[in-house]
Amino acid sequence: MISFNRITFIKSSLLSVALSSLLVVMPTFAQETNNLDELLSRLKNGQIAQTKQNQAREKEFNQKVNQQERLLKQAQSTRDQAIATSTRLETQFQDNEIKLANKTEALTRRMGELKELFGVLQQVAGDTKSKFQTSVVSAQIAGRGEFLDELAQSMGSSSKLASIEEIERLWFELQREMTQSGKVHTFTRDVVMANGEKQQTQVTRVGGFNLIANGKYLEYIDETGSVAELIRQPSARYLSSAQALSSSKNEAVPFALDPTGGSILSLLVQAPDTQERIEQGGPVGYVILAIGLVGLLIALERFVTLFLIGGKVSRQLKSDKANSDNPLGRVMLVKEQNPKADTETLELKLSESILREVPKLSSRLTLIKIISVVAPLIGLLGTVTGMINTFQAITLFGTGDPKLMAGGISQALVTTVLGLVVAIPMVFIFTLLHTRSRSIINLLQQQSAGIIAERAEWTERNEQGA
Repeated sequence: MISFNRITFIKSSLLSVALSSLLVVMPTFAQETNNLDELLSRLKNGQIAQTKQNQAREKEFNQKVNQQERLLKQAQSTRDQAIATSTRLETQFQDNEIKLANKTEALTRRMGELKELFGVLQQVAGDTKSKFQTSVVSAQIAGRGEFLDELAQSMGSSSKLASIEEIERLWFELQREMTQSGKVHTFTRDVVMANGEKQQTQVTRVGGFNLIANGKYLEYIDETGSVAELIRQPSARYLSSAQALSSSKNEAVPFALDPTGGSILSLLVQAPDTQERIEQGGPVGYVILAIGLVGLLIALERFVTLFLIGGKVSRQLKSDKANSDNPLGRVMLVKEQNPKADTETLELKLSESILREVPKLSSRLTLIKIISVVAPLIGLLGTVTGMINTFQAITLFGTGDPKLMAGGISQALVTTVLGLVVAIPMVFIFTLLHTRSRSIINLLQQQSAGIIAERAEWTERNEQGA
């Protein structure tokens, strides 16, 4: 049925082509002929030529049909060969999968503990690489981590085992790290200074713990492979040991070593110094320090004054001539100014003179005592204020961050510390100055009592003589 339709279609096509050719030729003949006989003759000749042309076309079409059938057969043959090859290769692939699984199982059984050994080797390589990233030895010996990284990645596949050379290289790197950890070595390399400039500097490596240069601590940055000076250095007692090591000439010197490889040093660097502690106290802390400074100046003035007065009084005790430049001399002048006064009158005048000297000797000591009492109270006020601020922050942000509470409480307690730092010395200073002034006043009273007793004896002798 399909072949009959195909043939019918081919014939219809050929007929259409013939008719179209005839229609094209007929106008031409009509133009060139003068009568019907000549037109019929030419039409006959044209039909013959057209028939030959159609036969040639049909022959060419049949040839192409044969060629297409031949190409189709070739394509079908190629397809059949490819299907056969695919089937053969698929069967071979399945056979190879089975063989590979059997051989892998046999290899796993034969390797036994050796496979576990290489697993441990891979783990050691990864751990060693992490150690080298933070070790200051890498600042002197660079490129150690690249080999370990390649070894760990290459052994990630179960089918890849490390070679003898790789195992020996890993052992060598571990041994070199241990050896260098026990040495103090000086080498030259570029160092990023605190101001951002890069300078070539003599760097001293203390084992696998610390790096120092020019008396300052350095840090090794693995991400960039650079060495940088710490922007913030630890306190002076640690820097002094670093300076001593930098300037030493192969002699033993004490050194502040960080056995954690930088953790303790980072905490020491973050610790606030005295100035920062004072700044944490805020305005209340500055008020306490101002009061303490005023008390210290008053105490210094009182100490100098009482020291000078005490020296003059001591010299007056050794002299019989009264001098008006000291309290004892002024008290003794009362006796000379009242040679004929009776005992009661002289006693009153001496008491009056001593009372005039007491304010000069105890002047501003009460203010020092007040400062010693007020300073801790002001510190407590600052602490309460700081705690209020801390609890307000907790109300707003919650208790999820312990550092927030610890920082606020620490700042609040700074004012209490400052108040006690001012109050405790003021108590001792007040006690010392008060004792000194009381000793001078007691000396005046003792000398006054002696003068009264001497006048009483003199009066009694005169009365008996009369």
